[in-house]
Amino acid sequence: MVTAESFEKALLKLEEATSLEETEIVRDATIQRFEFTFELGWKALRTFLLQVHGIVCNSPKKCFREGLVLNFYDVRVTEQLLLMVDDRNETTHTYDENKAQKIYENIINEYAGLLRLLLKKIR
Repeated sequence: MVTAESFEKALLKLEEATSLEETEIVRDATIQRFEFTFELGWKALRTFLLQVHGIVCNSPKKCFREGLVLNFYDVRVTEQLLLMVDDRNETTHTYDENKAQKIYENIINEYAGLLRLLLKKIR
């Protein structure tokens, strides 16, 4: 089972990458760190929902929607979380320079903060 602690360690690594000056290598490393931080984040939420609330969810989108039902965050944040899932899926299935840049910018501007919020909610 994924714990909040393992999620937090990954998030710290992601935040470290987001603080570096952008280069192609930093961008790609940041996206890679985002991928595993995202995976640990939604799985830590899944564990929390099961252990604390008895809720079973087996996909990121389902878990994020359950967080909305429990008032962990509002509709706007939920929509951002769902868009983050879509971007995460894009990083896995295709590599396109323009998409990579857009996702990198989303990580810097939104997703790292969303993941930090998620960690606070499950702590």
